[in-house]
Amino acid sequence: MKISKLLTIAMLLISFLASCGAGSNQNNMEKRTQVKLETTQGEIVVELYNETPKHRDNFIKLAKEGVYDSTLFHRVIKQFMIQAGDPESKNASDTATLGSGDVGYTIPAEFVPKFFHRKGVLAAARMGDDVNPERASSGCQFYIVTGRKFREAQLLDMAAQKNNQRVEAIFNELARKHMKEIYKLRKAKDDEALFELQDSLEAQAYAMAKEEEPFMFTPEQLTAYSTIGGAPHLNGAYTIFGEVVTGMETVEKIESTKTGRADRPIQDIRILKATVLE
Repeated sequence: MKISKLLTIAMLLISFLASCGAGSNQNNMEKRTQVKLETTQGEIVVELYNETPKHRDNFIKLAKEGVYDSTLFHRVIKQFMIQAGDPESKNASDTATLGSGDVGYTIPAEFVPKFFHRKGVLAAARMGDDVNPERASSGCQFYIVTGRKFREAQLLDMAAQKNNQRVEAIFNELARKHMKEIYKLRKAKDDEALFELQDSLEAQAYAMAKEEEPFMFTPEQLTAYSTIGGAPHLNGAYTIFGEVVTGMETVEKIESTKTGRADRPIQDIRILKATVLE
């Protein structure tokens, strides 16, 4: 444990020195809008959640404007998801690397705890945390979760890991605040003082973590992930704004296609037309 922590502190020290120089159930009774995606593999109908209005309205707007028409499912990963919506994919060559196209804006994250990454949900793609700490969504790219099934024991282990990661994150933040002190102690080769500081910060981290409720999968999530499957590791990181209501067989057909470089299907799979169902 102490060796691991010292490595963490050392990594933080390096950063410091560099910086010195570098389905949910439909509880909302308001009618939900549906959008039909006609693809070269069949039809998919998605229903948009009213609880995520910015994403809902944007998806409707783009569908009506024809932005999705002729775009490819440019990234497909078995037992995970299928992704589409890159405008640059409409006329892309067979060798083009896709996934960076956009419509010139992002959408603020709309995380709703009751929506989780079970099989069949519709969610927004986005840039990574390193360049997008607010986790704002792409203005156009989206994915549909296929995922895989998990045993309950796996899910409980995953929950324990998330709680441990929260403690680690708190510890790292506390260590950053003591960076100058850590630097002085390491320069003086005072390992005893470093261990004492580490133990103190570790105790503070555990105490602070206990002030919040520990992460746990809900009974609904445990049932869904163990029966139909999903991608639980994405929860709380990407905005979920809808779900497939018909055409999951089409999603599965797309998921099973053979892919090449950058997970792009070898044979183009295209959204022929997106239609808002009034």
